[in-house]
Amino acid sequence: MAPKPPASALADDLLPRLTSAYGAATDRARAASAAAYMRGAFPFLGIPTPERRKLSREVLTGLPAPDEADCGAVALRCWALPEREYAYFAVDYLRRYVGRCSSGFLPAVRHFVITNSWWDTVDPLAAHVVGPLVGADDGLVAVMDDWITDDNLWVARTALLHQLRSKQATDADRLFGYCLRQAAHPDFFIRKAIGWALREYAYTDSDAVYGFVASARERLSPLSVREALKHAPKEPNARKTVRRGPGS
Repeated sequence: MAPKPPASALADDLLPRLTSAYGAATDRARAASAAAYMRGAFPFLGIPTPERRKLSREVLTGLPAPDEADCGAVALRCWALPEREYAYFAVDYLRRYVGRCSSGFLPAVRHFVITNSWWDTVDPLAAHVVGPLVGADDGLVAVMDDWITDDNLWVARTALLHQLRSKQATDADRLFGYCLRQAAHPDFFIRKAIGWALREYAYTDSDAVYGFVASARERLSPLSVREALKHAPKEPNARKTVRRGPGS
């Protein structure tokens, strides 16, 4: 059962603006194409991302910054709407204002991770909402240790990806440990996440990642290894020159 949105005058003002602006921009042909791309999992309004974000900025014009209760109210109300663009708005909103939320907001984020789940919302929540919450409160690391073995694959994927933007602040031992704990997982989305998380950390410490992959290669799936080493240089002594390029 979904949590009840907390009372929020800000959400009361924002949601009618949002549904009016997005509703007026509906494009049925684009909506059908977007739904097909997402395998029919969700209905869409058919608003391209640049236009959607432009509309979002207009919707937010003149509104105050939210507190934690407002963030929860806005996101929960958006998540309850059927069209996928409203969930995208909620994710963008939480990304923008995660710094105004405490560690107590993590259970609400878990609801968004496990509800209407797909990579398009789970991945940005992991990297840009869960990651900052954990980074701001060491007490949440233990929660990630629980999430990595969760039966819900999207929760486990979130744990794998929550350090995706941590760079030098990455807990490498924890990252590698998480990868090993899920190395035998049969699902594509977990195996892909392992490789992605390793590849991203390789931009910060390529030697550590390549050393880990070499030692764990027999345990990691071929997909995870391929993704982890996707941008690896051909010459070992060129490893320090790895840089992210276009299309990474």
